[in-house]
Amino acid sequence: MHPMLNIAIRAARAGGAVIVRHVDRVDTLTVTEKARNDFVSEVDRMAEDVIVDTILRSYPKHEILAEEGGAGGSSEFQWVIDPLDGTTNFLHGLQHYCVSIALLHRGRLDQAVVFDPITQELFTATRGAGAQLDNKRIRASQRKGLKQALVGTGFPFRELSHLNSYMASLAAVIPHTASVRRSGSAALDLAYVAAGRLDGFWQSGLEPWDMAAGALLVREAGGIVTDCEGGDNYMASGTIIAAGPKVIPELSALIQPHARQRRLEQSA
Repeated sequence: MHPMLNIAIRAARAGGAVIVRHVDRVDTLTVTEKARNDFVSEVDRMAEDVIVDTILRSYPKHEILAEEGGAGGSSEFQWVIDPLDGTTNFLHGLQHYCVSIALLHRGRLDQAVVFDPITQELFTATRGAGAQLDNKRIRASQRKGLKQALVGTGFPFRELSHLNSYMASLAAVIPHTASVRRSGSAALDLAYVAAGRLDGFWQSGLEPWDMAAGALLVREAGGIVTDCEGGDNYMASGTIIAAGPKVIPELSALIQPHARQRRLEQSA
């Protein structure tokens, strides 16, 4: 196992331990709203502090990009961290959330960890070495098309200007699938795509820490990741489509026209 992946795993488990300790104390936590429908709790910050401290003890010169802040110096290595992806679920006692940690080397996704602190499932990936769930190789869905596919999605809860185009894409996708699911954790949904539990996933209005680790997991599991217009600019655009190789052509064809329309409306 890559030594930097080992550190990422250690950090994710440490952050997960902080989350689990507070599962039954949610009503005592201080919660603030960073933006509309975008909440942060004490647990997010405590978990992030533990994660960042674990990483910087081993790599003090590495750069940190985290949801609640950043740290470290200028480096060709950048850690992208979401200490609690699915904060709203956590605050409501819905036990579907995770710790997400990715490492970029010279701008390329290199290592990834998504850790579910409730189930203790550990999804990991190293560029060029495949993706694993609890040290067992995983593969993205080999379903031959959207028919009978189970697809995940996420509502544009932060930026409501995306809502009309999103609803149009949802209406386009639903009739062609077995069903669509919205779980509230993009990172965990992407891990599920990597494991073949979901045949595909799409969402807009995301930040890099929402999708960095999950994107590498999907790619290393043999899936395809694009932005919602079919390019490879998902980390910057905040839009993502991820699916098995035989599902993504149909899924993309249904979503891309609405993504392009939204961009045209925003630039008008």
